[in-house]
Amino acid sequence: MSRKETTGQAITRSLVAHGIDTIFGIPGAHMYDFNDALYDAGDKIRFIHTRHEQGAAYMAYGYAKSTGRIGAYTVVPGPGVLNSGAALCTAYGANAPVLCITGNIMSHLIGRGRGQLHELPDQLATMRGITKTAERINHQSEAASVMAGVVAKMLSGRQGPGAVEAPWDVFGQSAPEIDVPVGARAPHPAVNPDQIAAAAALISGASNPMIMVGGGAADAGAEIAALAELLQAPVTSHRSGKGIVPDDHPNYLNFVAAYEYWKKVDVLIGIGSRLELQFMRWKWLPEGLKIIRIDIDPTEMVRLKPDVGIVSDARDGTQALIDALGGSSREDRAREFAELNAEARSRFSAVQPQLGYLEAIREALPRDGFFVEEISQMGFTARFAFPTYGPRQYVTCGYQDNLGFGFNTALGVKVAHPDKAVVSVSGDGGFMFGVQELATAVQHKIAVVAIVFNNSAYGNVLRDQKQTYKGRTLGSDLTNPDFVALGESFGIRSFKATSPGELKDILEKALSLDEPILIEVPVEKGSEASPWPFIHPAPHE
Repeated sequence: MSRKETTGQAITRSLVAHGIDTIFGIPGAHMYDFNDALYDAGDKIRFIHTRHEQGAAYMAYGYAKSTGRIGAYTVVPGPGVLNSGAALCTAYGANAPVLCITGNIMSHLIGRGRGQLHELPDQLATMRGITKTAERINHQSEAASVMAGVVAKMLSGRQGPGAVEAPWDVFGQSAPEIDVPVGARAPHPAVNPDQIAAAAALISGASNPMIMVGGGAADAGAEIAALAELLQAPVTSHRSGKGIVPDDHPNYLNFVAAYEYWKKVDVLIGIGSRLELQFMRWKWLPEGLKIIRIDIDPTEMVRLKPDVGIVSDARDGTQALIDALGGSSREDRAREFAELNAEARSRFSAVQPQLGYLEAIREALPRDGFFVEEISQMGFTARFAFPTYGPRQYVTCGYQDNLGFGFNTALGVKVAHPDKAVVSVSGDGGFMFGVQELATAVQHKIAVVAIVFNNSAYGNVLRDQKQTYKGRTLGSDLTNPDFVALGESFGIRSFKATSPGELKDILEKALSLDEPILIEVPVEKGSEASPWPFIHPAPHE
């Protein structure tokens, strides 16, 4: 006679079958049968419980964004799902495979509007609005197939978050054990040789091509570097593309330097990128510019129509382009690129005190360490002033630019990379969104070094109100705790650094301790030079 299992147990077996070894979350009444199944899984799945649902979801995001693998979390329905929603829409914006597993009210009451515990008018529709795919398990017999289908959609093509819900009564429903299929990523689209030939023809006639990479190119770094060397073209990136071609590669142009080169570009080659930098931030196009895009998402070719659109995986499309261009050789331009980088660096060195502190962090952080930004004066400046040497090592929030993701996300990055250094850089405003997760870091021994730059303000809002609204400030001044005392109250060793040199020394020590650390850096309110002229430069003449 076949063994019996609950829906919760079937979901758990599916997680294990899909290689998911960690789940973040908070247990709750609707989820008890699933929570108990996680307990039964023993060391097959590590459960990390958090102090807020947003924290759980951001940790899953950090896990996913820094690995390219699924980051999973579980919360109760209704308010739990809504509390985690900011992280789900971050994952959607940054194309990260984050999986939410939640419950719902009793199956016979869904849609009845009786006002059950944690009831939403239409939770599935709510989740579908901020994920790539969301489904309900209606009966134990379909648990594994629904899980496999959601995972397959999350990982296929342009990756994104997914959600699975099961009604309260269905989680504990017991029935014969079912087969657990594994959802496979769909095959990459075949590269169209006609489009490759058209792209190669455009490139062959170009004098000054430029390559722009985004997060979709994270696994194509070697091919992109080879294409850049073949064409003697510069490679640049904005946020998620940082480190795909290392900053110290001879063909890499910092995006401030790239803007100077941009004035003479005749062909732009976008690889796994929405081209946000060129079209939404630079907002100036060289005359006669031709655009080639390599992207796995065919709708990208409609959103921003290129001259040649190659719908393919970044690695496949780039390699096909290299093959088509054959043995063409161009004059070495490494010196030109180095001069552009040096000139840009000398210009943005005036963005202080941010640059001094970022240089100190870079010196202390190992080459393969992870830097998790935050919406803050340090975070914005880091996008052009923090060198990165490997894909996924600069962890960002994508276009959502949502305050408060940083520290929570960094905890997930560290769980995924226990042997690598992980530094979280926040402002005081953003850090306070997730300060409760200091308790999670201590309880689960998650050795993130959190650096909090304290300027007693939402710095960007304060600057904008002063500059644009004649100093009519509203809600931008902040009263803060003593962060060192706060950290120590959680049992976290905490320090204060008042200069870049001091920060470097403390950070080196902190990284050697292999335990959660908090470092406060006081910054005079409103003293930071604006990074925005370098992110949104004035149009070329």
